[in-house]
Amino acid sequence: MKKIEYFFKYFLLMLLILFSSFRRRPEGKKEFQKILFIRLNKIGDALVTTPLLHKIKSELKCRIYVLADKKNYFVFENNPSVDRVIIHHKSVGGIFDAVRFVSKEKIDTVVDLHDDVSTTVSFIVALSKTSNKFGLEKENKKIYTATVPRLNPMNSHVVYRILEIGKLFGISLSAQENKNITIHYYPREESIKNAEQYIQKRFRENKFIVGVNISAGSKARFWGVENYRLLLNFLSEYDVYSLVLCSPADLYLANEITFRILPGNREVPFFYSPAFDDFASIMSKLNLLFTPDTAAIHLASIKRLPVFGIYVQYKTENLIWSPLNSDFEYIKTREATLKNVAFSKVIEKFKPFLEKHIK
Repeated sequence: MKKIEYFFKYFLLMLLILFSSFRRRPEGKKEFQKILFIRLNKIGDALVTTPLLHKIKSELKCRIYVLADKKNYFVFENNPSVDRVIIHHKSVGGIFDAVRFVSKEKIDTVVDLHDDVSTTVSFIVALSKTSNKFGLEKENKKIYTATVPRLNPMNSHVVYRILEIGKLFGISLSAQENKNITIHYYPREESIKNAEQYIQKRFRENKFIVGVNISAGSKARFWGVENYRLLLNFLSEYDVYSLVLCSPADLYLANEITFRILPGNREVPFFYSPAFDDFASIMSKLNLLFTPDTAAIHLASIKRLPVFGIYVQYKTENLIWSPLNSDFEYIKTREATLKNVAFSKVIEKFKPFLEKHIK
């Protein structure tokens, strides 16, 4: 059934591109007052767009709207660069709702922030009656009024690929500005205060805290209970605190991993919350992060937190998602899951990385 659905969507997309009659507008000075940015899908996908939103808001002083997904809208909610967030509902009706919103709000520019082709977004862009339709140059380039070349994903960071869209607004970054680019996420004060109280309650001394994130949104990227128990035992040999992080769905795994893991049958504390804001706030209190998850690394980069990643790079040559301007080390597998990534191989690289930062 999924294959039939995919084929049907692809067929409709090809028809849309084939019959698209939009013409490229000549480059020149444009007035940008109301801009709708579209970024659906996951949390990490949303986080990597925030440097562009920040830059455009600060340069153009325009009104910025974001059409987001129910899985990532909260990334934009407390962001001072975003004036309004709209949640897209995945359906044919949702596409027409978005098109009507563009018309009602008199949006002058619609921007597709997706690094690859999205059928849903392509329909929204193509059907919207607006002066400017911007995006990266992809297979659906005929639906836009202007595009910018997409940097090679095999050797360019996803943040810099998306920042290229700024050139369509007359905004380019200097080499120094590129070095200072950062992800933007703004936890609420209450979440920050709760995180501080959590850390103070569980860790009495002012020691180095290593966060061990076990959740990555997919069982394929779960490293295994025994491996994480071995990792916590390894960390107990150093004068550091360990804190296990997990999603609510992986709470039972966190219990298995931390149960009586330390000498004297002591347990390593773990943190979980259904609120992403709480997770982001706890992340800001760490000194180093061990993680299989790409969304977590982008949060870590906000505080320039050192990150050690374990990744699945299956059937792709694209550059792995790494933290922006943070010290970073990783191990990857070409297999579909992490289950065969040996603990000894990970520790061989993780040990010197850890020791470099705790000295």
